[in-house]
Amino acid sequence: MKLLNDMALFVEVVKAKGFRHAAEAVGIPNSTVSRRISALEKAIGLRLLHRTTRRIELTEAGQIYFERCKRIVDEAKLAHEQLGELLAQPSGVLRASLPVDFANIYLAPLIAEFARLYPGISFDLDLTPRVVDLVAEPFDVAIRMGHPPSSNLIARQLANLACRLYASPRYLEQFGEPSHPCDLAKHECIGFRSGKANVWLLHKGDEALEITVGGRFQLNSVGLIRRLASLDQGIAVLPAEIVAEDVAHGRLQRILPDWEGPATPVYAMTETRLLPAKTQRFIEFLRERLSGHAFA
Repeated sequence: MKLLNDMALFVEVVKAKGFRHAAEAVGIPNSTVSRRISALEKAIGLRLLHRTTRRIELTEAGQIYFERCKRIVDEAKLAHEQLGELLAQPSGVLRASLPVDFANIYLAPLIAEFARLYPGISFDLDLTPRVVDLVAEPFDVAIRMGHPPSSNLIARQLANLACRLYASPRYLEQFGEPSHPCDLAKHECIGFRSGKANVWLLHKGDEALEITVGGRFQLNSVGLIRRLASLDQGIAVLPAEIVAEDVAHGRLQRILPDWEGPATPVYAMTETRLLPAKTQRFIEFLRERLSGHAFA
């Protein structure tokens, strides 16, 4: 890279017909230009310029070297411009693994917006519940909810989703609304089948409680938990983004508003830090759109 920069400086000196004008053009001191050209001559073992007190002239070797340098520098500039255009409008197939419920309920409109912004990108999206192998399978990125397991993969946190307590108005009318987390023990609580599904960790500021709950439903689908809660089957702890539409239409309402469950982090997982433009833009887009959901 240093050699290419010195070649570009040599071309600038020849075009400007002197060190001073070249220095003004590139914004570095005149003495630095002179020193770098001298170092270039020493490095390649050729005298490139005849220097006088009033002007410079190319030597025969300098003329040949100038023509070659100009071609190389022009090609480098063109490649840089083409790369910039490629990064501005990336293309190709984006292969992504997404959480089923989060993708259907929340990510779908964001993906549609991203598709409108980048018409050159097409999509191959995997929404199966299995955890894909980013090393062995041809996926560019996997979006995951929850803390990622320890691995050699690169995890970029996109958001931390606040989890709150919800129930349907009809359920609350029938069974009453709890006024304190301890009251949850008397209610149907729809548990997420992970770890201790019958123990809910709730916090209010610095105060934290472990509440043992019970209920007929334990499952591993956020979407189905949301649906069952809206069908009057009990109380659920869910990310606010997942239930926003149900709350807006009155199918669910927040209860115990001072209390929250543990926040759910959202990560973009990749095999490497060196990402193609399509993947980089997708991750940046999701991070920007989810930026209002504060990190822990």
